[in-house]
Amino acid sequence: MRTAVVVGAGIGGLATAGALARCGWQVTLLEQEDRVRAERTALILWPNGVRALRALGLGEGLAAIATPLPDAGVRRPDGQWLVQPRPVPDERAPVVVHREDLHDALVAGLGDKVEIRTGARVRTVRCVDGERPSVGDGRSTYEADLVVAADGTDSAIRRRLAPEATVVSSGCAAWRAVIPWYRAPNLPADRPVGGETLGAGYRFVAASLGDRGSSGGSTRGGIYWVATAAGASRPESPATQLGLLRRWFANWPAPIGDLLAATEPDDLVQQEVRELRPLPRSYGFPAGTGGIVLLGDAAHAMPHHLGQGACLALEDAATLRALVREAIPGAALRAAVESYSRLRLPRAVTVVRQTRRMSAVLQARGRLALRARDAALGTITPRLLGSAASTAAQWHPPA
Repeated sequence: MRTAVVVGAGIGGLATAGALARCGWQVTLLEQEDRVRAERTALILWPNGVRALRALGLGEGLAAIATPLPDAGVRRPDGQWLVQPRPVPDERAPVVVHREDLHDALVAGLGDKVEIRTGARVRTVRCVDGERPSVGDGRSTYEADLVVAADGTDSAIRRRLAPEATVVSSGCAAWRAVIPWYRAPNLPADRPVGGETLGAGYRFVAASLGDRGSSGGSTRGGIYWVATAAGASRPESPATQLGLLRRWFANWPAPIGDLLAATEPDDLVQQEVRELRPLPRSYGFPAGTGGIVLLGDAAHAMPHHLGQGACLALEDAATLRALVREAIPGAALRAAVESYSRLRLPRAVTVVRQTRRMSAVLQARGRLALRARDAALGTITPRLLGSAASTAAQWHPPA
């Protein structure tokens, strides 16, 4: 029986554990928290993320929990268009899904070959020639043919195997919330939910989760929004943070003010935005009968500006599944670990480069910098967003 240890029960870890189990692997899933749970917000899945879910065998239920996201354009804080809304072909259109709904679908896909152990924080890592790779939490050692490090931005496994990759601040913080439909504002037709507004160091994105009065297959419908502001995360209470957001975005175009007014402090989830600089030199480390791979934020943590974090994690999982599906422990599995790194590293470098360009656009400061940014924004942003959309649409899982 081929064995795997997956460290981290986020989106990437759950997707990988389920995919390996469905290929006949015996999987142990380690989670450092006391239980496996999802953040109570939402996320946008671009075409590459949707394709990855389908390649993982999880696409059938997606339509029941996902809402298509039409192109609603990009505005300035004064309401002027940076990018006019335009029709998007179905194959390039993103969807928005509640994280708890996606989490439930991933958990349901684990099956009976996945053993979940919570409260397991990795403290030791073994990856040496001649011995099966393993991780330990100070109480138990978990040895397997394949170890998957899906343990997030602060990955203990990455720190051991790729110490050159350092976690740094991205220079901004983000706040997310889902307003349930029963509290969501009734908006007139001339100011619907959706779209993006981009200012000097600030950004606001909103999307509908289903339709009012009907959540499709989800009981978690509503309006999802994410706000980004340059600077460090805030130490104040959620109520104070919400007050700051209302002040920062007070004069921005509708319906931003309506959405913030309908948000309650308990809805708010703050995120410190961090990234890896530089990226690891490798995502695969052959050892013993197989090796260790880095996946998701453990491999390529980046700012959320292009919405590719979860999508890349699902790409990682789909690629790994294709490579190890029939690999026998030994030379074949070690070769698969090396192939995973060769395939995933260039892809991550491309997406991270585009994300950093968007970061530079968002974080221009100073009068001269802002003037230059505003003068160029009308051409830079459409080109950058178009390039990012094309990159997302072009990925396909390996055969």
